[in-house]
Amino acid sequence: MTNIFHRMPRHVYPTAVRGDGAYIIDASGKRYLDASGGAAVSCLGHSNRKVIEAIKAQLDELPFAHTSFFTTSAAEELAALIAERAPPGLDHVYFLSGGSEAVEAALKMARQYFVEKGEPERCRFIARNQSYHGNTIGALSVGGNPGRRALFEPILIDVEHVSPCFAYRNAQPGETEDEYGRRLAEELESTIRRLGPETVIAFVAETVSGATLGAVPPVTGYFKRIREVCDRYGILLILDEVMCGMGRTGTLFACEQDGVIPDIVTIAKGLGAGYQPIGATVASSKIFEMIVGKSGFFHHGHTYVAHATACAAALAVQKVIIEENLLDQVQERGRKLYGRLREAFGQHQHVGDIRGRGLFWGVELVEDRDNKASFDPSHKLHSLIKLNAMDAGLMCYPSGGTIDGVRGDHVLLAPPYIINDSGVDEIVDKLSFAIQRSIDQIRSRPAAALS
Repeated sequence: MTNIFHRMPRHVYPTAVRGDGAYIIDASGKRYLDASGGAAVSCLGHSNRKVIEAIKAQLDELPFAHTSFFTTSAAEELAALIAERAPPGLDHVYFLSGGSEAVEAALKMARQYFVEKGEPERCRFIARNQSYHGNTIGALSVGGNPGRRALFEPILIDVEHVSPCFAYRNAQPGETEDEYGRRLAEELESTIRRLGPETVIAFVAETVSGATLGAVPPVTGYFKRIREVCDRYGILLILDEVMCGMGRTGTLFACEQDGVIPDIVTIAKGLGAGYQPIGATVASSKIFEMIVGKSGFFHHGHTYVAHATACAAALAVQKVIIEENLLDQVQERGRKLYGRLREAFGQHQHVGDIRGRGLFWGVELVEDRDNKASFDPSHKLHSLIKLNAMDAGLMCYPSGGTIDGVRGDHVLLAPPYIINDSGVDEIVDKLSFAIQRSIDQIRSRPAAALS
């Protein structure tokens, strides 16, 4: 038995030994097309020489310098590049080691902003059901994923949760997108009024929902209305773009497509593309200037904040995205992927919805397409799909509990920005095989045998 404490200790994992573009190769020589970027991380694939050489150069120069003593050129240049390309006003970047840390820092930053401003009574966050923001205590608290929260519920902070923007499941019959978005904004406003606006720090949401719901984009106008509600009561808007940001949806920041600018945005996965662990909390000037102008000290920190080698890797990743015009490719290949998914599953009796943006897509599985009924959770359809996809040489990201934390299955796709047309075809062909094989297995065995 391995000495590594895996998340699933009983599972036997293949050993990855090499990367080749969009593929990972295991110790037996088997190739796996990475159609999910791991967890929407590996946006440049697994063997980009420019990034690898940048890491080596930074290691030769200086691997690490603690930020209580020094800054580094890698961190400064990366922060400047992000600020230059971010929506207007998001000018200050705090580097961390991943998405959960970025969300945790955002929550603390938002709280300190109001304390410095003279509003210490603001102590509450509002977030959304069926959301995911990370696994540290604060991030898990704002997250609305029941399965991830259940074990730790007694030690989580008190956060109010409102409905997600999930039109396929939650829009009322005959309700337009505009009406649906308006209803959700009104729900947020009534929640703020019930809690007392003077007690609320921020509303926290994924711009495009990630692993829990499966690449669900907001309806048109939703976030503009949410921004208006937040502004009406002096509440901050924190957008979590850890999974959907850094080009994943076709623009560097996903919120660009929704015409809104948050007060704080969190980024990670596509920032460093998996070549080094890195995340960031990007804050508006008003938050930065309030803290600088008052105490002058952010009451937060980690050992590996702005790690020099991680920043050098992320800087190289972002330069590759710019130099190779990969955002245009994300949009082009995204249209190709959506078209192929529609061809394969648009009329599939067990596919209820195909949604997403750019190279970020979700396929929701249903037992009955007409009434949207999900498969019995005891079948663990998502787990079967993952196993059968891996058997076929495809990495995808299936999850269960799509509807309410228990019922519902979907597959998340987030291939690298370098994927070509033949790679798109391979993704859809192998996913079709994995889904059909999994459903056939369910039909051939009773649910109890699969639990």
